[in-house]
Amino acid sequence: MKLSKAFGSPNGAMRRGWNGITISRDTIHIEGIELGYKNRVLFERHAVGGEYGAGYSTVGRGTLITNFIPSDGQDPIIVDKRVLTDEFGVAVVYNNPYDNVTDLAHYFFKRCLEAEVTPYIVTKKTVFKWQEGFWQSMKKVFDSDYKTQFEEAGLLKRSGGDLQHLISDAATMQLIRWTEGGFGMAAHNYDGDMLTDQIAQVHRSPGFITSNLIGKDDEGRIIKEYEASHGTVTDLWLDHLDGKETSMNPLGMVEALIGAMNHAALLELEADASKQDKFDEIMNYTETLRRAMHNTFRYGQGTRDMAGPTGFTTEAFIDKVAWRLGRYLSDQVENELPPVLEEPDRSYVRKGFDNIDMAKLHSEFDKYDKEGTGRVGFKDFTKMLVKMGIAPEKKSTDKEPDV
Repeated sequence: MKLSKAFGSPNGAMRRGWNGITISRDTIHIEGIELGYKNRVLFERHAVGGEYGAGYSTVGRGTLITNFIPSDGQDPIIVDKRVLTDEFGVAVVYNNPYDNVTDLAHYFFKRCLEAEVTPYIVTKKTVFKWQEGFWQSMKKVFDSDYKTQFEEAGLLKRSGGDLQHLISDAATMQLIRWTEGGFGMAAHNYDGDMLTDQIAQVHRSPGFITSNLIGKDDEGRIIKEYEASHGTVTDLWLDHLDGKETSMNPLGMVEALIGAMNHAALLELEADASKQDKFDEIMNYTETLRRAMHNTFRYGQGTRDMAGPTGFTTEAFIDKVAWRLGRYLSDQVENELPPVLEEPDRSYVRKGFDNIDMAKLHSEFDKYDKEGTGRVGFKDFTKMLVKMGIAPEKKSTDKEPDV
């Protein structure tokens, strides 16, 4: 792009600029399709601090001293001093800002209550002692403002009646085991990054995960930015530019668009109550778009991460969703009820069988399945093959004379 230098992540810049509270990542569910988790899983990833904002330098042998100079004029503090003995190494310095963990806690616990899921806090404070403050801040908010509400909702039964702390190692195992879903987790920046990637894999595809950056402006108002959890999928974009066929699941991107539209409409309504009709129109459009997309997957017309090698290309999938969305919106204009969807036949069709008339095949089979058990005895099976002229015949044992 002919830039003068390699710039840092724009996403990271937004997180720091907005005093990033959390990156919320949730599972997306489609009725009638079994994915990794049966019920919703929520995740809050602290949006600032940790390795992502680290300063570093390549170093050799010597002494490394990390100093802290208080802004109030008090004496400097030596945070760490160590002797480095390797000829080649890297010195890394980062911090974990905890002022906004209280905001994160309120946001997390409110969402867990709304979604009716059990909350868990994830750290590795048994080894990384500095992470104790994260857990303590979360627990303090929970005990003072939310514990009673969770108890009344019956959401603490699976966690022993209280907010439970999970070591990050244990969390990785539970994410694989707890496929019923129905839980939420909050963690530091790096742990949250790794664990949400694991959730995406358990839940079939990164395309079935939402991602929202939550921050605050200078006046204390919440800022929300919606994105796809899988990033920009550069490899598929380059394939597209090269004229290659791609099959990208855009569900996460569409959910981000829907979330942004809904949030913008809500902000406009809060500023001007006369915009209620416009708000309702946008909410109806986004919900219809979501239904059109979900039903396209339900009818077995998904991209290849869902439908296998025979799945739709990126463009074909978008065209199918657009067609279905147009039909649904047209039905609404004509004051007709949306179509009642029947569950599609998800039986697997082997290659080469797609042109077989299955109805006639079943009819022929039923002639010989006299007891209606779905099985044909050997005698009836023989009669069937003879009638069809495909019964194997004995080979002649006479040898032809040598010539």
